[in-house]
Amino acid sequence: MMHSHKAGKIIGIALIAFVLAVLPVVSYAQYPGLDAPGTHVSGGSAAGLAPVELQVDGGEIPVGSSAQVVIRFRNDGGQPVETGKINLYPSSNVTAEVSLNQCIGAALPSAAECAVAVSVKGLQAGAWRIELLMLHSGRSRLATATISGTVAASGNSTDKLSSDLEMIPDELDFGSLDVSQTMVQSVIVRNITSSPIDVKNVAITSSSQSGFTVDSDCESLVAGQACIATVTWAPKQKGPSTGVLVVRHTGSTALSSVNLLGEYTPDTVEQADVFPEAVPGRGLLVSSQTEVDFGDSVETASTITVSLVNTGDSPLAIKGIKLSGSDNGLSISSSGCSEGLSLDPIEACPLTISWSPTRIGSLIDDVQILHDGARGVLVLPIRGESTGVVSQDQKAIVLSSTYNDEIESEPQEEAPTKVIGADGVPGESKTQPKSASVPSAPTINASSALDGFKITSFARDRAIVNGPGGSRLIYNREKIVLGGVEWEVEIQTNGIQFIHGKDRILLLFDRSLSSVNRVSGQSGSSSSSSSSSVTTASSQ
Repeated sequence: MMHSHKAGKIIGIALIAFVLAVLPVVSYAQYPGLDAPGTHVSGGSAAGLAPVELQVDGGEIPVGSSAQVVIRFRNDGGQPVETGKINLYPSSNVTAEVSLNQCIGAALPSAAECAVAVSVKGLQAGAWRIELLMLHSGRSRLATATISGTVAASGNSTDKLSSDLEMIPDELDFGSLDVSQTMVQSVIVRNITSSPIDVKNVAITSSSQSGFTVDSDCESLVAGQACIATVTWAPKQKGPSTGVLVVRHTGSTALSSVNLLGEYTPDTVEQADVFPEAVPGRGLLVSSQTEVDFGDSVETASTITVSLVNTGDSPLAIKGIKLSGSDNGLSISSSGCSEGLSLDPIEACPLTISWSPTRIGSLIDDVQILHDGARGVLVLPIRGESTGVVSQDQKAIVLSSTYNDEIESEPQEEAPTKVIGADGVPGESKTQPKSASVPSAPTINASSALDGFKITSFARDRAIVNGPGGSRLIYNREKIVLGGVEWEVEIQTNGIQFIHGKDRILLLFDRSLSSVNRVSGQSGSSSSSSSSSVTTASSQ
């Protein structure tokens, strides 16, 4: 009996120990709030979807570069799990976006894995961190993962903030400008992200005197695409010029910028040269002489001819030729260089300037040649010194001349003649051949034969003419040889007309040389007898 009692006691103790061992499991199973710690944390066996690694090392990313970080998720539950939206929360020195999501779509079976790729771009040097939240249909409803790393600085870009649009160059320096001209440089705008970016506005922020302007056609840039913004600098004020090229866009940073620099230091203005420098695409008018100098001791009419040459690479048209003064005896020949004349490159024309001094002293004048080439005007100084006066009333007047007609006339082709056949029927018209030209005698320019001659004494039927060969007494209605040409003399009331064939030259008599004018110029104390004798002598 004693042995039976001991055996029952042992069995009872063993039963109590078994109940105590099983009781916690039963109580935890009946009350969910008493589950073991960690069962509701992501990655727990009862949570469903959980990251394989809670902390993902994203490594080192250079400033302005992008890197792809992969996060794996596993279904730890016993039922298939469907995934939902993914949210990213990056730190301020990086941008992040989901570039690949393999978890989306069909439900993920139990114990299966899927991957999510995140594109991370470094904006500023320093440590970075991204929190990833993913919704799913598992028990925990939410899976989290953390990505961390470092943005590495390159060169002097420690404090530099990168943008979604890369600007090349990142600073536009025009340097120092010492001449008045316009400079143009370009800035390349490139989308360095994996998403399209729309450019909203491209503008320059600067003072009105800086002279910066921009022209751009940037609108929408897909991944990797680039466009050009052209910046023009035309400084309006001496000194440094600064500005900022600002590009506003739809990227995560919203804007990109480039600093603009330049300094305008103009040289001291120097005296302009007579002939400007050649300009591509324009004509350039130069002269064979930089000054028209008649020299000293000028007593008679003088003439100088200079050549005007187009040394540019384009045709040039002369718009006008004029003298600055009007009462000094200067004149410009209408032949040669004249208004409306066009000169091809390396072509020239003669400019003839004549001077008949109207007073004794220095000649200071200029001739202005207006044209459509470089600079638009050519000014040649005219200088001289006269010791005598050429009376404008004694100049020869050409009434008619055959010289130009003879040298410009061309032989005319004979009129066609009709050929009559043997049967009397007219045949085809034929042009008679030109007869062989017979050499003609040298043409004499009779209009210039009397240059330098003037009337020193004048009467009704005779006069004295002074010229290069001395003085000659000529009579009315007589023939005389002057200047190598035989003339028929006809004395008129105002001068002498010389006739040679169809050439008629009128040599005027200066009335100031007559005795009447000399007498009126004398003082009242002059005797009337002497005046009478002078008048009688000059009218003989």
